[in-house]
Amino acid sequence: MNAAVRRRGAGSALSVLLGVLIALFGLIFIVGGADLAWLGGSWYYLICGVVLLASGALIVAGRVAGAWLFLLAWAATLLWTMWETSADTDWWGWLPRLFGPTLIAIAVLLVMPALRRRDTVRPLGAA
Repeated sequence: MNAAVRRRGAGSALSVLLGVLIALFGLIFIVGGADLAWLGGSWYYLICGVVLLASGALIVAGRVAGAWLFLLAWAATLLWTMWETSADTDWWGWLPRLFGPTLIAIAVLLVMPALRRRDTVRPLGAA
């Protein structure tokens, strides 16, 4: 069977679902982050929301760059957590900031092979 006409598998469907989930989180972060920034708070959520929205859209489109963008956002979240809790010696402050993003990062790592296949296999005539 020609690679250009190969059917999508379960990994492909899961990557689309994950991309939609990440994009939805991005929208929530944008709305909440804009409100927080407007009130004089941290701009982290607004900026991270934009990155998550772009990451989710790229993942839905089958681009492995979306996965790398999410992992970059996860790394930035780790740095932000370290900065935000630097005065604390209580490591429990890390849990609410990193638990959810780390679970999603694991899911992103798991769908990366499917994204690589989708990113390299394009229908004939696609740019």
